[in-house]
Amino acid sequence: MDLRKLKTLIDLVSDSNVSELEITEAEGKVRIVKSMPQATQMPLNAVQYAAAPSPVAAAPVADVVAAAPEVASGHTVKSPMVGTFYRSASPGAASFVEIGSVVKEGDTLCIIEAMKILNEIESDKSGRVAKILCENGQAVEYGQPMFIIE
Repeated sequence: MDLRKLKTLIDLVSDSNVSELEITEAEGKVRIVKSMPQATQMPLNAVQYAAAPSPVAAAPVADVVAAAPEVASGHTVKSPMVGTFYRSASPGAASFVEIGSVVKEGDTLCIIEAMKILNEIESDKSGRVAKILCENGQAVEYGQPMFIIE
């Protein structure tokens, strides 16, 4: 593969929200993986532990989803993907935000782990976090409300 083309692909991945890119051509195969900052990486064993849902945890998840439509005031930040919701970068670390935290547009609110990739979810609006609608380690669906920002 041409070195200029490879450099262009690397620049595209680093400047986008894409975390991994794999291209196969006649000349060969290239796989580019964007590394995350060290502070936001979660140990693999912690992801596996937290991702294993217990039967007891299934009931509160249904309660949170059922309660979400009642919340109408403020801006709702919804999950952009299906995955596992984490409030902090690693187990035992401080949460990115708490109720009452003031956030600016672009601040990290949480991490959603999908297919062993940790995706930082950023605020799309400035304001104060009024409600956190998901529990740490909870499975979230696409479009599910996660935060209310006033």
